[in-house]
Amino acid sequence: MAEVIVIVEARADAEIATKLAERVLVEAIDWLEADQVEYLLQWRGLEQNTDYSCWKDISDITQRCQASGLRIPRTRGHSSSGPLRADGPTTRKILNLIRVLQKTQPEIKALLLIRDLDNQPDRRHSLEQARQEEAQRLPSLQIILGTADHKREAWVLNGFLAETKSEKQILAELKDKLGFDPCQEAPRLRSTASQADRTRDSKAVLDRLTQKNYPRERQCWEETDLDYLRLWGQKTGLRNYLLEIEQFLSKIPDLNP
Repeated sequence: MAEVIVIVEARADAEIATKLAERVLVEAIDWLEADQVEYLLQWRGLEQNTDYSCWKDISDITQRCQASGLRIPRTRGHSSSGPLRADGPTTRKILNLIRVLQKTQPEIKALLLIRDLDNQPDRRHSLEQARQEEAQRLPSLQIILGTADHKREAWVLNGFLAETKSEKQILAELKDKLGFDPCQEAPRLRSTASQADRTRDSKAVLDRLTQKNYPRERQCWEETDLDYLRLWGQKTGLRNYLLEIEQFLSKIPDLNP
């Protein structure tokens, strides 16, 4: 069984990223059925017996691994193209650790790096830079990037399809107030907003549409047609993520017997 390490900001990000990945794999691989994925792939964190790891915990995880006896190379602060910026140092720290883990855990075949951009485009650039520079050192690892613009709520909104009369009415009211469709044009929302005016805040809009009902949120990425997600996710990073899953994750040997 292939193991895929998942790096996210919170549990909800892991749920979205892994479920979407499973759906894309089932679509891309002719013989693969949805109920077979769990026997072929295991989503995990950097530490065993965890489902994912968080960006904010990487330093602590590294220290615990070193305390257990793992010899992890020091992370260089520069690359061939200059100083590491944004998430560059942390990403390199993750890759250094994975390189060591693969010596005793060769079943680690891929890495998902899921990150909110939060109006910081350098985050995406730093992830791409680290992937490009470390690819030769980790030839057996597929590195997949998922960057939400601005936040993960944008991806959920991309998949929201009003079903009930109440939902259709709420969506119509939001369109009228905003002057655009928040699901089809999610990047026009803000990632943060003052408490006094949260009209354009992506989280506030999502909460209004789903009535803070998490199972209703899950429908947006579990049930909405992938082609629809690709269409409305062109500017939120969702389409790029789905393409990366198809391009990189579907190519691991365990899925190509």
